[in-house]
Amino acid sequence: MVTRFRFQETSTAQGFASSIEKGLDEKINDAFMPFAVWWEKLILSEVDLFGMGIPVVLILLILGALFFTLYFGFVNLRHFPTAIQVVRGKFDELEQEAKRLKPVVYEVDGNLKGTIKDEGHLGEVNHFQALATAVSGTVGLGNIALVAVAISIGGPGATFWMILAGLLGMSTKFVECTLGVKYRDIDSKGTVFGGPMYYLSRGLKEKGLGLLGKFLAMVFAVLCVGASFGGGNAFQSNQAAAQIMGSFGLSGPATGTIIGLVFALFSGIVIIGGIKRIAKVTEKVVPLMAILYVGASLFIIFSKIELVDDVFRLILSEAFEPVATISGGFVGVMIQGFRRAAFSNEAGAGSAAIAHSAVNTAYPASEGLVGLLEPFIDTVLVCSMTAVVIILFNMDGTFIYGNVVNGEALFQDGSRLGGVNITSLAFESSINGSSYVLMIAVCMFAFSTILSWSYYGLQAWKYLFGRGKLTDLTYKLLFLVFTVLGAAITLDAVIKFSDAMILALVFPNMIGLLILFPKVKKELAQYIALITKTVSK
Repeated sequence: MVTRFRFQETSTAQGFASSIEKGLDEKINDAFMPFAVWWEKLILSEVDLFGMGIPVVLILLILGALFFTLYFGFVNLRHFPTAIQVVRGKFDELEQEAKRLKPVVYEVDGNLKGTIKDEGHLGEVNHFQALATAVSGTVGLGNIALVAVAISIGGPGATFWMILAGLLGMSTKFVECTLGVKYRDIDSKGTVFGGPMYYLSRGLKEKGLGLLGKFLAMVFAVLCVGASFGGGNAFQSNQAAAQIMGSFGLSGPATGTIIGLVFALFSGIVIIGGIKRIAKVTEKVVPLMAILYVGASLFIIFSKIELVDDVFRLILSEAFEPVATISGGFVGVMIQGFRRAAFSNEAGAGSAAIAHSAVNTAYPASEGLVGLLEPFIDTVLVCSMTAVVIILFNMDGTFIYGNVVNGEALFQDGSRLGGVNITSLAFESSINGSSYVLMIAVCMFAFSTILSWSYYGLQAWKYLFGRGKLTDLTYKLLFLVFTVLGAAITLDAVIKFSDAMILALVFPNMIGLLILFPKVKKELAQYIALITKTVSK
């Protein structure tokens, strides 16, 4: 049995909740919880299928991703090598030719008045920086904490459905990132404004659905601001605080709040500088945190290589015949896998299209191909490694699959732990002292995700309220308040709010994708033709 003395008192950022007097953190949580519960029930409304309730949003995500995969001829697999080549800059010479095109004036409304699509300003960041920023927004604590939640609830079989969701999500991400570049707005200074707000309003207007497009764009923008406060911010600071408190045995009536203030301070320093500074930070942080976390995961996996075949047998067998005491059998396990994958890689939510739209390119499909790498990195690689490490840790039944209350699993000794602390124990069981390494990785994951989502939310905020300096400052201050708030509330409350906020984006975004996908096919055909011509020279 693994020693857990550092973690038992801090299963969430509120390990001191048993104290007689309520501290500041607990008071904040009590005020926030009712809204989180209401919002989750609204967004995760269910329909009865296979004898159990399945959230409508997951049906939309799964069927949409499957459709795009088939319609684009398995673009997620067929053009995977091409995507790698684009990121490496192999086809950058095509961009040099494109810069000689004449400027094209966009017909714009309201706050977009006076902006142009100037081919002299093709964007603000390169392909790798755009990918790094977007990956930093998706490869976050969902890959560490929520994978643990999914495995705790659904057992090893949830891993299979997470991987499948990641593979299918690659096609959805390709579509939304292509549209993000195609319909972005670039002002005369080269500043980019892009994302679903723009392809919903402009793209649907081209289809004669201008009113619907404006409505969906507004809904998306409002939800995106909320998602930036929740899943992209509050959840990250919550689990970072939990890991810090767990590693050092900290507790107190306002410890989470204090940690949140520190995160807010460092985040504020970076986000004031906008996408260029965010991109410069993330292009350094993302590779470092990936090497740190993936390296530790691989070390654990190879140190127990004799058990890995048993792990994969469990994943495959329990995907369809789960042992975990979860309602709905394999359908329940499937829902857990898809739900956590959706939160983790955000394919279908449209958020990453905001980061990708800032790329320096004249060919929308080039960044669409880059975008499809995201779910592969995020879910197929990182989430899978986390899952394997946790399953290896639980081969002797240390905790009971399916016995989860408020996001926390029941251990054989009667204690309960949830989220990132389960992953931390899994690491500690294999590498003594690795919980501290994980703590560093967790903080980096949280920090990079907070940075990326601050940009996503700001773009949506600007779409709603204009592009003035006061508008920017107002959003950034509100965003930092939620950084502190997230560290103060419980894991259960923050998961309910964050899950629902991220998944709510799917409704307006997927409606747009299912109307505009033929535009993407034309862009892909054009770009592939140019690549073929270049290679054949």
